[in-house]
Amino acid sequence: MSSDSPRTPTDAPETDAKETLRGIWESDRLRVCYSRQLEVIYEGTWFHWITNRALRDLAEEGFLKMEPRTLANGGRLHLYWHKTNRYPRRAADRVARLVEDYSADEVSEALGNRGEQLVLEGLATRQFVLHGRSTRTFRGQAWTRTAHNLDFIVERDAIPYGVEVKNSLDYIDGDELDLKMDLCAHLGVKPVFVVRAMPRTWTHDVIQRGGFVLILRYQLYPPLLKDLVGRIRAELGLPVDHPKSLSTGTMDRFVNWHEKHVL
Repeated sequence: MSSDSPRTPTDAPETDAKETLRGIWESDRLRVCYSRQLEVIYEGTWFHWITNRALRDLAEEGFLKMEPRTLANGGRLHLYWHKTNRYPRRAADRVARLVEDYSADEVSEALGNRGEQLVLEGLATRQFVLHGRSTRTFRGQAWTRTAHNLDFIVERDAIPYGVEVKNSLDYIDGDELDLKMDLCAHLGVKPVFVVRAMPRTWTHDVIQRGGFVLILRYQLYPPLLKDLVGRIRAELGLPVDHPKSLSTGTMDRFVNWHEKHVL
């Protein structure tokens, strides 16, 4: 499953994205943003890769200036500002510092652990039984095609599920999504993906494979990082939160789907 789509001579969504992005910079020429930020903010309207291509096109046309930065963890950041902005450096540095803070290895590890903890606790309160964590074996079956595994396998009412948690701003990698569904099929478990967001077409693919996608909408931080959450919200406008547990409504969506499949 590709994380991008072929460019066509008349790509209406990309044209719409370009015009919208052009408009926000025309109304605020001092704005400095980075690509992932805008991809997430506008994901209700366009896929991430459409917003990304629109930004690159606007930079190639000279409407925006683009500056790449390398983060301390080796990641890449692409900053954008209006071509008439003569003094973008202070704002660009502030954005880059905040991205460095939330992209630090220790924060990324904490986010991964927090996402799994919240999901596992939520499943436990709904009587799902844990069969394994970070596992690629189940009831005599073993996945050997690659070294990948599932975050955990749970079961209720004799229906086992292979659960993958992606507590991040970006989408799960499309090839990884396909592979994890193959892994679940091999082990004889239904695939469940718990993610902040996922393209609708990918969600449809999971449903076609007998699985479920639980959309969280927010990237979930540990409560100890609530100050960082506040900065990300205020300065970048990104969907982040630090809940003590998953909401009842969130868990209800999965439990209701599960109960419809109980024979």
